[in-house]
Amino acid sequence: MALDLQIETGAGDVPSAVDFQRWAEAAWRGEAGAELTLRLVDEAESAGLNRTYRGKSGPTNVLSFPVDAGDLPGLELPLLGDLVICAPVVAREAAEQDKTAEAHWAHMVVHGMLHLQGYDHLEPAQAVEMESLETDILRRLGYPDPYGEG
Repeated sequence: MALDLQIETGAGDVPSAVDFQRWAEAAWRGEAGAELTLRLVDEAESAGLNRTYRGKSGPTNVLSFPVDAGDLPGLELPLLGDLVICAPVVAREAAEQDKTAEAHWAHMVVHGMLHLQGYDHLEPAQAVEMESLETDILRRLGYPDPYGEG
């Protein structure tokens, strides 16, 4: 997987590009050779994108922008889209949820990657399926269930 990592936040405590690559690849269920842009942002940029694209106020942990290949004729590389992760929100959530920062970062990447592949959690049945996949992927990576205890 080709990963374009863009760090647009002053938050100094973000995982390495190797970690982001490993987490994204673990959640990718498609063909080899996919391309992903992963952008780490501050709260102002996250809030602006959240308002523009979701109609919601304030920053959020992760936003997913899948690419519709039908809009890009002639595209040869499987272009997944963009993940935008708000570093300060992830750090705050990890502390509030008593999780390690690393485990929460991994969860946000896996969660966003599944969104890019069409998974959602708007309906209860969808949430059960998506959360089960997230839990399985994260356990294979050595992290605890993000939705359970411990």
